[in-house]
Amino acid sequence: MDPLELLGHPVRLRIVHALRGGRELTTGELGERIADVSKATLYRHVELLAEGGILEVAEERRVRGAVERRFRLRQERASITPEQLEQLTTDDHRRAFAVAMAALVAEFNTYLDHEDADPLTDLVGYRQHGIWLSEDELHQLIEGMRSAILPALSNEAAPGRSRYLLSPILFPARTSEARCPGCEPAGSGRCGSGGIPSRRTP
Repeated sequence: MDPLELLGHPVRLRIVHALRGGRELTTGELGERIADVSKATLYRHVELLAEGGILEVAEERRVRGAVERRFRLRQERASITPEQLEQLTTDDHRRAFAVAMAALVAEFNTYLDHEDADPLTDLVGYRQHGIWLSEDELHQLIEGMRSAILPALSNEAAPGRSRYLLSPILFPARTSEARCPGCEPAGSGRCGSGGIPSRRTP
């Protein structure tokens, strides 16, 4: 399987999430974090990720006569390259988004099922905002989000730190008109509200 296919499954995506940040876990420890998945299913997906080069064995040791393996993520293999992104079809994006959402729902349910879950205290958020942006403003927004998120990605587990799952999602919200409410008909280049008309036609 290629990386796209390997990452295109909710359980495998959750395994990758669990190992991000330099963590090294056994299949037993992964099972504790992904408790809603059977051991047989989890083991099968771990093996597929290892065979595909996305996971590697960090350590092996004998425990009661059996070999226990500790896995870590190969960061360079666990992401989609810009070249691969360019090759994705509309249906590829549709499937990938569905997988990401399924993994996110499963992770959220696992959090809520924990007896200590407290969404208010934990500052849980899942709001959606509809915003009007020019192309320049869109790039500024994305760069601002990257600047805020990237430094935190290198954080390691430490006392006082909790692990959070952050999933930025951004796409154009298609409506009957892909321009601001004050714009003249598409193609006129005039905007009655002072905004910048979209380059995309309805």
